[in-house]
Amino acid sequence: MRELSVQDFKSHQDAGVAADWQVVDVREPWEQALCSLAGARLLPMQGLPQRVHELDPTRTTVVVCHHGVRSFHVALWLERNGFTDVANLSGGIDAWARQIEPGMAVY
Repeated sequence: MRELSVQDFKSHQDAGVAADWQVVDVREPWEQALCSLAGARLLPMQGLPQRVHELDPTRTTVVVCHHGVRSFHVALWLERNGFTDVANLSGGIDAWARQIEPGMAVY
């Protein structure tokens, strides 16, 4: 599992590299309603084990949460469960809002 800064993630998006990546938001629905990354799939941390079959373990998977703590644990879990290319978005949606998309709501 690797750490991916919001700046690097944005660069990969801008270059089109991230187009085939699956971005998994492990926050709760109320959190996603406040702010979210375009294209991210909401799979809250608590329910992920029952829904992991919805993800492709061979695709690059970027996991995001509020500050990067829950996503770190989920990324490790995914890696231990057969996912081959997993990254934790360092700083989470909060870092994204503050460094990449300043108009985005923060909480």
